[in-house]
Amino acid sequence: INGCSFCRCCECLKCCGRREPRPRTVWLGHPEKREQRYPRNVINNQKYNFFTFLPGVLFNQFKYFFNLYFLLLACSQFVVEMRLGALYTYWVPLGFVLAVTVIREAAEEIRCYMRDKEVNSQIYSKLTARGTVVGVVLYTGRELRSVMNTSNPRSKIGLFDLEVNCLTKILFGALVVVSLVMVALQHFAGRWYLQIIRFLLLFSNIIPISLRVNLDMGKIVYSWVIRRDSKIPGTVVRSSTIPEQLGRISYLLTDKTGTLTQNEMVFKRLHLGTVAYGLDSMDEVQSHIFSIYTQQAQEPPAAKALSLAAKVRRTMSSRVHEAVKAIALCHNVTPVYEASGATDQAEAERHYEDSCRAYQAASPDEVALVQWTESVGLTLVGRDQSSVQLRSPGGHILNFTILQIFPFTYESKRMGIIVRDESTGEITFYMKGADVVMAGIVQYNDWLEEECGNMAREGLRVLVVAKKSLTEEQYQDFEARYVQAKLSVHDRSLKVATVIESLEMEMELLCLTGVEDQLQADVRPTLETLRNAGIKVWMLTGDKLETATCTAKNAHLVTRTQDIHIFRLVTNRGEAHLELNAFRRKHDCALVISGDSLEVCLKYYEYEFMELACQCPAVVCCRCAPTQKAQIVRLLQERTGKLTCAVGDGGNDVSMIQEADCGVGVEGKEGKQASLAADFSITQFKHLGRLLMVHGRNSYKRSAALSQFVIHRSLCISTMQAVFSSVFYFASVPLYQGFLIIGYSTIYTMFPVFSLVLDKDVKSEVAMLYPELYKDLLKGRPLSYKTFLIWVLISIYQGSIIMYGALLLFESEFVHIVAISFTSLILTELLMVALTIQTWHWLMIVAELLSLSCYIASLVFLHEFIDVYFIATLSFLWKVTVITLVSCLPLYVLKYLRRRFSPPSYSKLTS
Repeated sequence: INGCSFCRCCECLKCCGRREPRPRTVWLGHPEKREQRYPRNVINNQKYNFFTFLPGVLFNQFKYFFNLYFLLLACSQFVVEMRLGALYTYWVPLGFVLAVTVIREAAEEIRCYMRDKEVNSQIYSKLTARGTVVGVVLYTGRELRSVMNTSNPRSKIGLFDLEVNCLTKILFGALVVVSLVMVALQHFAGRWYLQIIRFLLLFSNIIPISLRVNLDMGKIVYSWVIRRDSKIPGTVVRSSTIPEQLGRISYLLTDKTGTLTQNEMVFKRLHLGTVAYGLDSMDEVQSHIFSIYTQQAQEPPAAKALSLAAKVRRTMSSRVHEAVKAIALCHNVTPVYEASGATDQAEAERHYEDSCRAYQAASPDEVALVQWTESVGLTLVGRDQSSVQLRSPGGHILNFTILQIFPFTYESKRMGIIVRDESTGEITFYMKGADVVMAGIVQYNDWLEEECGNMAREGLRVLVVAKKSLTEEQYQDFEARYVQAKLSVHDRSLKVATVIESLEMEMELLCLTGVEDQLQADVRPTLETLRNAGIKVWMLTGDKLETATCTAKNAHLVTRTQDIHIFRLVTNRGEAHLELNAFRRKHDCALVISGDSLEVCLKYYEYEFMELACQCPAVVCCRCAPTQKAQIVRLLQERTGKLTCAVGDGGNDVSMIQEADCGVGVEGKEGKQASLAADFSITQFKHLGRLLMVHGRNSYKRSAALSQFVIHRSLCISTMQAVFSSVFYFASVPLYQGFLIIGYSTIYTMFPVFSLVLDKDVKSEVAMLYPELYKDLLKGRPLSYKTFLIWVLISIYQGSIIMYGALLLFESEFVHIVAISFTSLILTELLMVALTIQTWHWLMIVAELLSLSCYIASLVFLHEFIDVYFIATLSFLWKVTVITLVSCLPLYVLKYLRRRFSPPSYSKLTS
């Protein structure tokens, strides 16, 4: 492709200090012939490269207090005076945590690299054009719109992880307090500062290192369950670090075209004022068209005598024919022919082969209209810059010369075309546009406004079609004035518009057309589910206001009982102030606002506007730029502090998806760019309901239970250590050493505790049927300071009971205290897991039995810590049984009483 010199139109660039444009030669499909290197057109959704991967992952891990604390703890063991046990008791758990994280991140990066490579390997080098190519504009690298619409991928940290990080800081505070108390009770004797450090290390179990690895492995399980869910096939988890975010979404920001809709326009209604044709009566339109062309072929020039009924029939047929002909001519659609089987492209174009023809247009609405005229008998078969060819039902080619064309603009909201029928010489001016502008152009009628309102309420995109017959003299006069206006030096656009408007008067109203952008499957029930779950939905679209409003109504984003406030166009601070005051007086009202007005409001009244908008049950932002979509997401996060989810299907949604706390991409007709850049990828919008209501809810509740139980497990043993140290003269000596400490949080309790990731309070069908259950999670109750305090108190109670019970009932030797307390501790943990579980899974039973078996079997090898002969005695058995019952039985009783007198909401649904 040879690029031409841009000459005069680019001379202004010289004064800006920019380089003068030069012609380029770009070889498509022949990279070896290129003379100049241009930036590569590649999609890159990777967070790291080969060199930044390990430093980046480690930095993201250790920038949070939790992991940094354990790194410092492990490093302290290299100092002899601070060492409390073998180095492996500190470095092995930390190494395991980091290994799990690095492997998970590496797997995600490799999958991301493979997906990007697959997309980048696809070649899009097909150019289709008719006529003469004057020049081609090629954008590469950072100049690409898709690249400008995206930001660098970032590592998203979930709100749940931040909350856990906050709880670990509280635990660290408790650790410091306990250590100071222990040293204070020794009256700060001797080298007390070293004693403080030793106690900090001794009670370090207060902050469980196993918490991080359990939560990370839980995320992997949740991601695997999502991918394996047969009810949402094709769902891909691209970021396994934030599945809990799905359970706490307060605002959902969605694109319209291709996300809520299929981006497939279907012709639904033709309204002629006195009669309307729907999908079920299109055969009548077809018969009218057929009769018109049959009669024209059969009738002699002299008109025959017709009965009254026949005249009425012919009048209706001619009205339908005029409407269909106007729709078939007034557009910017080009039929394109491609080779098919034995038919080559040139032959297909010459014979207007139906099987080889496809329609190309900037708007899918226009394609839908032309496809409909083809279905009723009048087919668009050819078009170039100066002519249009239609084919009648009888196969005759009707030739029309394009004299003038007036393209659609956002400001004019209409388009027009002047054509000459080559067979009769008649000149006709056709026009179609929005009802708001066409109402003042067509002749007076009493049905236009009412019927447009009725069709819009059905969710149809309405166009008004009109015509005006011109004599040769009228057209020549118009053309002379039009050419003169276009040659004007001053106020050219105004003069051209004035000349065109001289034609746009008293036009004959032909018909209304209703086209529907079909909604995706089950969009309405999905949006209703989200609304009932307490999630507010904002629709951000680049489409015009009327279309966006139609779709919002059609999708039931705005319910039938809700009013809609259409924010009028504002251009300055004063207008924005007045309009905001008008909007403030409305209550329970959905808001529809354009991108231009939004920009003005955010410039002058950002806080006031966001406060009002956040109170709305639904918000529709039309004519939104990609950067505006991301800005809205950012403002919602800052102003409300709530979690946001963005869902879209195209490249213009990528910035919004990347900015949101949770980004969801829909694989659609606009490619996979949004899907690749998102945290989660789905194939249909309806899958979002199950993704949030079932998987998001389960992930959050399971992680909350798991994290608090792991904290409980560590606090229990830390409480026992505190009791032991206080009884034995505040000595900084560990109660359990070596393998006992490692085994406690791994082979003896790990599997039962981790099996909580399989727990669920209700079945998935119930969670979908009652989305109100999701609303409870928005308050963050599963993991809160209240629940954390309850688990802390439980831990202190059980740790104290076990330790004091062992000291009270111990035999003659210290090793018996270890045997009784450690066995009671293991049994207590296994029973507490059983107490916490709400729905048993067979793997949970296996985990409980396996852990108990492992402990009993390992007693033979723990003779260094436990007296094997003592544990075989009846004395040991009854003492352990009593201690375990005292530590667990009261909690079982409390749980029963709470279920009996104050049951949770979900229990009413499962009973």
